[in-house]
Amino acid sequence: MTTKYTVPQIEAKANELRIDLIKMLEKAGSGHSAGPLGLADIFASLYFNVLNHDPKHPDWDERDILILSNGHCVPIRYVTMAHAGYFPKEELKTLRQYGSRLQGHPERLRLPGLETTSGPLGSGLSQAAGMAKALQIDKRPNHVYCVTSDGEHDEGNFWEGAMFAAKNKLNNLTAIVDRNNIQIDGHTEDIMPLEDLHAKWDAFGWHVIEIDGHNVESILDACSMAKAIYEKPTVIIAHTIPGKGVDFMEFDPAWHGKPPKSEEAKKALRELRTLGGKIRSEHE
Repeated sequence: MTTKYTVPQIEAKANELRIDLIKMLEKAGSGHSAGPLGLADIFASLYFNVLNHDPKHPDWDERDILILSNGHCVPIRYVTMAHAGYFPKEELKTLRQYGSRLQGHPERLRLPGLETTSGPLGSGLSQAAGMAKALQIDKRPNHVYCVTSDGEHDEGNFWEGAMFAAKNKLNNLTAIVDRNNIQIDGHTEDIMPLEDLHAKWDAFGWHVIEIDGHNVESILDACSMAKAIYEKPTVIIAHTIPGKGVDFMEFDPAWHGKPPKSEEAKKALRELRTLGGKIRSEHE
């Protein structure tokens, strides 16, 4: 992508993504709400500023690789890809329908621009590390980004990938952890406590950056800093609010895996459109 959006443009775009996300989930009648809403600022930043990519040529050899390890959050990736020009926005209405390219978890062979098929949690980091190692061997400039959930840290395979990346000094790999503190059964610190997460990643040999995952400037700065680290891989622990932008969804684990019904969607859209107006007025 040749044009990089400014911070105000990304903030506005993230709100647009949330609006289309709600519409898509309501139409589908199934899907995940909380995580995708919380990741909107990160995905807007990646697709409209950070990533080196070309929607018209998804398999471009020079593209950066984006792995979505927590595949259930793919609705926000679909919406972002549509806005970036990978496919028509009208296709968002087909989410989870039989025969649709937009399934509940991403399928690599269905939709150009998806790098992996994901569903089993905890495996994306290992896949990303393998791709980064291959690029390292070939002395290629492409960068690999891996978006992961905090709940995935419960998986042993996740930490095997972390060790492999550190051992091989994969400075072309950046992991972005969606630290929203929820998983399907409740809050992460009740299910399987993760803290001190910063210290754990540091002990595994990674450069660690912690940010507010809704502060676009911080997201861009962290991604830029990650590419300046030469001796090890980098992890960005992005603290996010599940259900961000929709008051009755925020912080509530119940919204991890369900879509809004008609009246809930109407309420959510009113909130997001009001927020969009505030974002526009702040930058006029």
